[in-house]
Amino acid sequence: MNFLFPTAYAQEAAAQQPSMMYNLILFGGMFLLFYLILWRPQSKRAKEHRELVEGISKGDEVMTSGGVLGKVTRVSEDYMAIEVAEGTELKLQKSSVAAVLPKGTIKQI
Repeated sequence: MNFLFPTAYAQEAAAQQPSMMYNLILFGGMFLLFYLILWRPQSKRAKEHRELVEGISKGDEVMTSGGVLGKVTRVSEDYMAIEVAEGTELKLQKSSVAAVLPKGTIKQI
């Protein structure tokens, strides 16, 4: 078995341990990458969506996350009603809005 793992190499590897500073730098670098790739973009998107939902008012044309287009007829703190066809209203949570559309978009469709 000595031809696969020389004894001298195994003893030398056991004597050399990576320093604690190397481990801390590696852990810190992984945390920094995790923050830059995942947390920061997600919090930015959440902030933009929160501002979008807070800015919804009566008369806005919206598209929900389910793909329903409608014109906002009533708005309360957490809920709103949208008119999807003449005389047809749907009551939805404000958080289900995916986008606020430019005025006149529904008429063009």
